Amino acid sequence: MTEAPPSHATRNGGIALAVICVAQLMVILDATVVNVALPSIHRDLNFSPDNLTWVVTAYSLAFGGLLLFGGRTGDLFGRRRMFMIGIALFASASLVGGFANSEAMLIAARAAQGAGGAIAAPTALALLATTFTEPTARARAFSVFAAMGASGGALGLLLGGVLTDYASWRWALFINAPIGAIVLFLAPRVLNESQGSGTKLDLPGAISVTAGMSTLVYGLTKAASDGWGSTTTLLTLGIAAALLVAFIVIEQGSSHALMPFRIFANRNRTGAYLIMLFLAAAMFATFYFLAQYQQNVHGWSPFHTGVGFLPMPATIMFMSIVVVRRLIPTIGIRPFLTAGPLFAIAAMVSFTHLDASSSYWPFLGSILLLGVGMGCSFVPLTMTAVNGVEPHETGLASALLNTGQQVGGAIGLAVFGTVFAHATANRAGEIGQRAGTAAGRADVFVAGQQHAFTAAIIVAVLALIASLALIRVNKVAPPATAPATTPAAPALAD
Repeated sequence: MTEAPPSHATRNGGIALAVICVAQLMVILDATVVNVALPSIHRDLNFSPDNLTWVVTAYSLAFGGLLLFGGRTGDLFGRRRMFMIGIALFASASLVGGFANSEAMLIAARAAQGAGGAIAAPTALALLATTFTEPTARARAFSVFAAMGASGGALGLLLGGVLTDYASWRWALFINAPIGAIVLFLAPRVLNESQGSGTKLDLPGAISVTAGMSTLVYGLTKAASDGWGSTTTLLTLGIAAALLVAFIVIEQGSSHALMPFRIFANRNRTGAYLIMLFLAAAMFATFYFLAQYQQNVHGWSPFHTGVGFLPMPATIMFMSIVVVRRLIPTIGIRPFLTAGPLFAIAAMVSFTHLDASSSYWPFLGSILLLGVGMGCSFVPLTMTAVNGVEPHETGLASALLNTGQQVGGAIGLAVFGTVFAHATANRAGEIGQRAGTAAGRADVFVAGQQHAFTAAIIVAVLALIASLALIRVNKVAPPATAPATTPAAPALAD
């Protein structure tokens, strides 16, 4: 494979980085942006209580189910092309969702958003890995990208609260359309197109893994709401297992596999995927429970809740862009992949001490601990995931990291939601009629939350174990051979 010609994106590195990172932030942010708007959506569109959760679930199902397929399409058909298709689908679906006048219309739009995000997110990381190859620029690019991904969930709560309180929940969706249009205008001008691998799309593998991952995410969602022993949960998880086993069998016999299993032969890369899985479980549970804690226990508004979380993404960005980026060339990635889970463990421990009488300051200290932990972890995890990968498989490697984050979040909500439900039921039984009072409801919620975060400590410990047992590489470098590219077309021709 010949070395790539001089990159047009390199000459516009700042704009190229902005385009990629804004797209990543937009996709990650939309996983949580509507959470605080659900009551308003329920009132405006007369959603039934059972269907309201599909506003969130539809996005997660499409996003989680299509990630591996979306990442692989960039390797096969060109990363810039698929990145732009993903953003176009995401932005268009956001516009349709903003105009939704029925349950079905909004749920369908959210599913289409998830599908667009599943194509855009892994191809964005693949573009980053193959665009920035000079060590200093690469470290800076990865730090900014990782900060966007790690802080997107918390920023989604803030943006959702602001727009819901001061405009309308519809603007949580409308806002993606102009941002997407700007990204689509700039992408062909600052990003190079990669040459497709020329292999056929593994359609049986794509169908089986998409169906399997979607069913898995749905089963985990039902486990969180209906319990692990419900017929629906057991049936969907059983179907998911069968589909994923079928995917493995198909891939082993395929000459053009969607996911060559050799990608897991590198222990550092596998370790990065596992660490992401565990940390995402803890982080998504934090957003879920603490947003409710501030509103249900302390009576905060959606906007107040979003502002209360703001120090966390600020800390993640500071650690990623200022601290980690500058120190990785000197001390490497292993110290950060040890420190990150340790800070996450400390944060989970501190969350277990929050109660109905806690002021904002213990809450602030706890989310700052988690912000430091995530800021330490996401840059080295992102770099490790694509380190040493063949250029034609960077989309797949990127998709697997995103899949770890998405599935980890779904598993975390299912497991910790079950722990929360059992703990609240037990506490309500203990306090009897007092559970019906405002103070009693706060007591019950805090009891459930404390047990959920106790379980989250175990998951954070698993992230630390994976780091210590699997991560051996300390310095990562760009590929020796860049992927073949075609220069970006002149601006007027795009």
